[in-house]
Amino acid sequence: MPTPTSPPAPHSPAPRAPVRWVLALSTQVLRMERHLLTALMTLLVLLILLNVVTRYTGMPIYWVDEAAVYTVVWLTFVGASVMTRLRMDFAVTMLTDHLGARGAKAFKVLATSGVLLFGLAMLVMCWVWMDPIGIARYGFDAKEFAAESFNFIYTERTQTLNWPTWVLQLILPIFSATFSVHALANLLEDMGAAERVQHAGFDVVNADAVN
Repeated sequence: MPTPTSPPAPHSPAPRAPVRWVLALSTQVLRMERHLLTALMTLLVLLILLNVVTRYTGMPIYWVDEAAVYTVVWLTFVGASVMTRLRMDFAVTMLTDHLGARGAKAFKVLATSGVLLFGLAMLVMCWVWMDPIGIARYGFDAKEFAAESFNFIYTERTQTLNWPTWVLQLILPIFSATFSVHALANLLEDMGAAERVQHAGFDVVNADAVN
């Protein structure tokens, strides 16, 4: 006698091409950020060990401290971008816990939209601050550009590494761009345009426990 079988679960419709492109871009960015985090953490450990050894032997290297500080800065911004996509940012749910599913979803979309607007505003700020068109107009002459615009970002150098500060400060526009891509991907998922993506390599993180 044949046994009854349950009907197959309905498949959700595939997201549209623009949605798939955004999600794919976010996934690729997340993979690169994972490798960058590994490299930065390795560099930080090596710098700290080098600092300890050289100080213990009485031959400290004066630029190691500054290099470690800038490594931590890059780690912070890259990590914040990763945490945004993994939805590990902090959330206060005192209000949404008392709303229905529809109200909670609306507030979640509103919050994610605010995150996206913040990322886009940072992109605009970095564009105005670094003014790539302005420096190009002066033939990439940093001194001429600073004399006319009073923007000294391209003339300043770090204290001990003696590197151009704008190279290290590139993490700000990079973070703004990746942060905005991840926020847009989260917004599309929250709006129901696509199912939430499970990110390979980050499966040890329980993002739902945080947000």
